Amino acid sequence: MKAIGCTRSLLITGPDSLQDFELSKPSPQDRDLLVRVEAVSVNPVDTKIRRSQAAEGQEATPRVLGWDVAGVVESVGTLVRLFQAGDEVYYSGSLVRPGANSEYHVVDERLVAQKPASINMEEAAALPLTAITAYEALFERLGISPQGEPEGKVILIIGGAGGVGSLAIQLAKIANLHVIATASRPESQAWCRKMGADEVIDHTQSIPDQLEQLHRPMVEYILNTSQTDQHWEAMCKAIKPQGRICGIVDTMESVDLNALKRKSATFVWEFMFTRSMFKTDDMIEQHHLLTRIAEWVDRNTIQSTLVETLSPINAANLRTAHAMVESGRMIGKLVLAGWPS
Repeated sequence: MKAIGCTRSLLITGPDSLQDFELSKPSPQDRDLLVRVEAVSVNPVDTKIRRSQAAEGQEATPRVLGWDVAGVVESVGTLVRLFQAGDEVYYSGSLVRPGANSEYHVVDERLVAQKPASINMEEAAALPLTAITAYEALFERLGISPQGEPEGKVILIIGGAGGVGSLAIQLAKIANLHVIATASRPESQAWCRKMGADEVIDHTQSIPDQLEQLHRPMVEYILNTSQTDQHWEAMCKAIKPQGRICGIVDTMESVDLNALKRKSATFVWEFMFTRSMFKTDDMIEQHHLLTRIAEWVDRNTIQSTLVETLSPINAANLRTAHAMVESGRMIGKLVLAGWPS
């Protein structure tokens, strides 16, 4: 089968940073599905893992990346109960198994859901990783009720125009929250408003000062989709007493947790691969979660965040996609679809 992978860490501008390969078609075992991949999305985690590969080319076999998938079930393992051949599905796979930048991909059925019926494969492939991250961050880590919070509660979403931020804005509106998103460019600010943000401020300027100007100096919830230490001081100042902060990006520098003590405020991490990496007892919650997302999409309650599609799925287009994600200027999601004949 056709696949794209890397064997060592290289700048994405180099032709060998991602290469086309022929690999053996995998077989599903136990609770696995074998999925015929129709479309894949590119996320920051793809670029980070590519850059972490062995620097001197020691990897004997290529590392296949890619964790956002939409496709069709080709066959199933002996213990599968949720799906059958021919089902159209979407999902985000596991970091500890081969990625999905390949014609066929094996994934545990507990991480998979039926694709939203009202959208195409490309639109569906843009959703899983960011939808899971945003859903878990809001409804599991921050403790927000998806049935709706009392009117007047506010969430600050730092980095509202990216993949996670775009979904978090929409999910926060489902939860009846007043959403303040951050974005630094006119086009990204317009995107946040399109996603449903009530107000948009600039994260390159003082966040506390801008919140003061909005007469909302402190907020109940903060979701930071950007580097944690970069906004730590501002978040500690902006969070209400007994409020909750969630981060999804590693901190590069030490942060002062004591700054949250007087407010009895909570800081919590969200990492959507936790369930699949550790095979937690509740791993099937990702199936339930993506099923709810699909229902909301089909009711037109939330929309896909797809902004651009490249075709076909090959190394050249994947290098272009990685470069776009690494630029830090992406709005929404970028998808690759279709395999070369």
